[in-house]
Amino acid sequence: MLDQKELLCLLQLASPILPVGAYSYSEGLETLVEKGIISNSASLNDWLERSLCQGSIRLETAVLLRVYRCFCQEDFTKLNYWDNWLSATRETAELRQQSWQMGRSLLNLLRELAPVRDNLPEQANYATAFAIAASHWQIGEELAVLGYLHSWASNLINAGLRLIPLGQTLGQSLLIGLQPSLLTATADIISLADENLSSWSWGLSFASMNHETQYSRLFRS
Repeated sequence: MLDQKELLCLLQLASPILPVGAYSYSEGLETLVEKGIISNSASLNDWLERSLCQGSIRLETAVLLRVYRCFCQEDFTKLNYWDNWLSATRETAELRQQSWQMGRSLLNLLRELAPVRDNLPEQANYATAFAIAASHWQIGEELAVLGYLHSWASNLINAGLRLIPLGQTLGQSLLIGLQPSLLTATADIISLADENLSSWSWGLSFASMNHETQYSRLFRS
């Protein structure tokens, strides 16, 4: 049975009101909508489904899991290795800066809310900070992975609601429809070996790189 305190901590960590600025990023969706690649709920759902199967979010969450285990074991050398490894996989400055900004914000929040260890990094990717928070609050690793994926999907669906645009009810329907894929992705990520860490995220990379040349922007670069 799920521990109630564990559930409450997970809900807070994955909450859309967590003050890390996730709402201000579209992760390429703004470009994709402008070019007509994503134009309705079906194409947005297809993008999210493909990302969960083979995109960078899968790789990012696999690193989260490794950081979580390193933090539990107090292996900070290996933790820093994985954080640096994740930074190196960011193919655009925009995606890298997003991850660092959100990670820094979450680490600062943790220092205010809870007595975390003194040797936390000053700068880290968001997945790293999320893993540290989940470990510190004793959220199980499987729930931490699922919570991170659900938070990611919620943020991008919310971006899609504003960009396409879509109605709130349709957005909720999309999120419910993604539940099987979120569960499948969680199971796959937990079983993923180090030598199989890879992703097919060229579409995201090109979309991110095109943000700076758009005529108008709603989201942060």
